[in-house]
Amino acid sequence: MPELSVDVLLLLALVAGAAGFIDAIAGGGGLLTIPALLVAGLNPVQAIATNKLQACFGSFTATRFFIREGLVNPGRQRWSIALTAAGAAAGAVAVQWFDSALLVAVMPYALIMIALYLLLARKAGEQETNARLSAGQFNASAVPAVGFYDGFFGPGTGTFFTLGYCQLRGMNMLQATAHAKLLNFTTNVVSLLIFILSGQIAWVVGLSMALGQALGARLGAATAVRRGVVFVRLMTVAVCIAMSISLLLNN
Repeated sequence: MPELSVDVLLLLALVAGAAGFIDAIAGGGGLLTIPALLVAGLNPVQAIATNKLQACFGSFTATRFFIREGLVNPGRQRWSIALTAAGAAAGAVAVQWFDSALLVAVMPYALIMIALYLLLARKAGEQETNARLSAGQFNASAVPAVGFYDGFFGPGTGTFFTLGYCQLRGMNMLQATAHAKLLNFTTNVVSLLIFILSGQIAWVVGLSMALGQALGARLGAATAVRRGVVFVRLMTVAVCIAMSISLLLNN
């Protein structure tokens, strides 16, 4: 593992703070943290593993805030949590056996379609609507599928969870974001446990970034609640476009 100076660790903590803020609202914080870790000298596997460590602190902080605001109840989401964890674990195992190149190639276009939908459907997610799937149907289909995707590849997981809760469970964007963050925290923990076993985590780096991530996530969650669903929707569009550009440039 590389030994980094205090100045570099502080800079990484600042990057993590910005990422935590963005991630709490619309997901996509890894767009900032993973490149920063690579520039700091970590290899790709170390960067991804260390990113999961610091991301857990941000997703936990944001989830805790949303719980206290009454936007999500973990007890009522126990099946969602369990099935998300199972999907993420399966994805993390599957990525060891299958090539993710096709997914990498297709994903930017899926994110662009989401961004266009949210831009054109201006009222999308502003109000609660009738659910298209029951809780059981949603938990049996979309939840493990997105969990599997996060374990297998990852970018846009929070966005896919949020859109699923909006379109299939009838939640507004703020409620959907709160539920998405709870499940994203679940997938982060599952992935982190797997990476701990692999011995690829740069602990000093990850824990240095964790403080910035937690502070940024707390501020981002509070901003989402204060600014409301329109702000969350616009942030989601911006993150989808940014992730699409990033993925296309890296292909």
